Parts: sequence; C-alpha cells; structure tokens
Amino acid sequence: MRQRLRSLIRKEFIQIGRDPRTLALIIIIPVMQVFLLGYAATNDVRNVPMAVYDLDKTTESRELIEAYSTADYFRVDYSLSSEEELTTLIEFGDARVGLLIPPGYGEKLQTGQTGEVGFVIDGSDPSVAKTALSAAQLIGQAHGASIQQQKLARSGMGGVTLQPVEVRTQVWYNPNLEDAYFMVPGIVGMVLFTLTSMVTANAIVRERERGTIEQIIVTPIRPWELVIGKMIPYVLLAFINTAEVLLIGSLWFKVPIRGSLTLVFALSGLFLLTSLGIGLLASSIANTQQEAMLIVYMIFLPSVFLSGFFFPIAAMPKVLQWISAVIPLRYYLNIIRALLLKGVGVAAVQSDVIALAIFGVALMTVASVRFRKRLD
Repeated sequence: MRQRLRSLIRKEFIQIGRDPRTLALIIIIPVMQVFLLGYAATNDVRNVPMAVYDLDKTTESRELIEAYSTADYFRVDYSLSSEEELTTLIEFGDARVGLLIPPGYGEKLQTGQTGEVGFVIDGSDPSVAKTALSAAQLIGQAHGASIQQQKLARSGMGGVTLQPVEVRTQVWYNPNLEDAYFMVPGIVGMVLFTLTSMVTANAIVRERERGTIEQIIVTPIRPWELVIGKMIPYVLLAFINTAEVLLIGSLWFKVPIRGSLTLVFALSGLFLLTSLGIGLLASSIANTQQEAMLIVYMIFLPSVFLSGFFFPIAAMPKVLQWISAVIPLRYYLNIIRALLLKGVGVAAVQSDVIALAIFGVALMTVASVRFRKRLD
C-alpha cells in the first residue's frame, strides 16, 4: 500500500513538473497577495490635494492655511481666485478638498469673535472624504485652541472664551458618505473586466483543448473574423450586466446617475477593448483553461487592489502608485465614478479617456498579432 501511495505521489509531482508555467504561477500568486494586501490595504490617506480660496489675505488667514499644510493630511496645490475654479478642480479630480476663507476672518479673530471658514470635500470617495472631514475639523479645533492660548498668555488672564475658529464642512456629491455610492460604480468596472477577460480567454482556449479550433481554421473564416465572432457575445453580455448593476444600484442602493447614460456605455465600450485584449492575450499564451485562468488572475489581482476599487490610491506607497499607472481599470473607475456621481462630461475625464484608449489599442494590437501567429 505504501509503495502504491509513494508511486502515485511521485507521479503527481512529475505531472506538476511537466507544466512549469502553471507551477510558477501557483508559487507567485501567494507572494503577490501578501505584498498587495500588506501595502495596498490601507485607508490611512495623507497629502490630500487641497485648493485654497483666501478672500481675507491677512496674517490670520495665512496662519490657518499654514496649519492645514503642515498637518500631513493636506497638501496645498492650488491658490484660487474664484469659487468656479474650485468647482472645476474638484469635478476634474485635481483637488479633493477646498478651504474657503471669507473676508473679515482676521478682523473677527482680532476682536474676539469666532472666525468662520468653509471646507468643501469631494465625497465621491468616502474613505478619503471621511479622513478629510475628521482632519479638517481636528486641525481647525487645534488651531483655534492655539489662538486661545496665545490670547490668554498675552492678557495674563484665565477663563473660557469663544472658540476662535469654526470650520463649516460641506461634502459634495455624497453628503452622507454612503459607501454604496463608491462601490456600485466600481462593481461596473469589475463586471466588465472579469466577464470579458476571463470568459474570452477560456472560450478560445476551450476550442484549442477540444481540438475544434483546427476544424474552424480549415474553414474560410479569417483569424480576425474568428476573434470578433468569439468576442461579440461576451461584449453584449457585459453591457447587459452593466445595465443590471446600474439599475439595481440606482433603485435599491439609491446611487445617483447624474451623468449621461449614453456616455457611460460609450466609455464602457472603450474599456472593453482593454479587457478583451487581456483575455485574447492570455488565450494566445495558455495551452489549457487552467493556465488561461491563472494568467488572467495574475492581472486581475493587482487590478483589484491597485486600481482604487477597494483602497484609495493616495494611501498607497509611492511604488504601488507608480505601478497603478499601468492598470487600465484605474482609469475606468475614475471615469465611471465621475460620470455617475458628479455628472461631468468628457472634458473632466479627458486624461483618463486618453489613457484608456492607448491601453485598449495597444493590448488589442499585441493580442491580435500573437493570436494570429499562433493560428498560423
């Protein structure tokens, strides 16, 4: 019995050794999971880009700006001359928060009154918005306490005075900071990615495994016709699933759809170029469905963690932020969330659209050339 068992185990190890690519993928995937979860799984957001609209321009207003810029939570990137600029920056995603200091702020502090300032937060990403909201209030309170201490020290008197600084926060696009507003648009991207890439790769490799692809090749069908014929059904299913997610998200989770649905589906079609290219590329590399699934999973894993689907990219180490720049899903999530939650047009997501188009064309071109050569 022991001999038979040892022989069977030896036979399985030999079988595994005959497929080094699958073995390598099995060993690499856990390593990727450890590093991705260890570094990317964090909501500790720092250096949130901030725009400042200072109408007071006094020593007191500059001290308040300094208090926010030195707190690590915010990074002052823009100094504005109008509120319209703030709206544009937040719509385009360049700034995530805005500090508005009204005229007379410094004079109120000097006369012992409470100086009120506005703090606008982009609520389209609740994890970033919650951190920004808490930090904005805490920094305002700490700065107010510092002003109080300075006044009391100068006067040499004790006692309780009014809170010098009051930060009035306002959250745009998602006032209640509902996580569903963030997750449901992200699910649209995940559905498009998983369905088209994984199923397309499996569908083509399955033909090769069964030997039916050779029968198709001997017919008058050209390679590009084979590719298109294989992909179109899954593209249609992907659009149906997208409509389902949007319908359920809107009716059940009350996620707003503020942008044009035509634009949503048009740019979703652009994203399909990348996921279809990934699926076709995997099918040109893999010999079996198992290999195809593992190859797609190798791409799927970093896409989930580094695209901003779960965790904010701003909270990740710089190295992972650089890697996320080559993940197409990141750009589509920016697009779909901006369209649905902010109701913006193409101009606001232009850079993401261009990046997505470049990835789509490049992936489809490389995948089609490899697939055609393999058929030949």
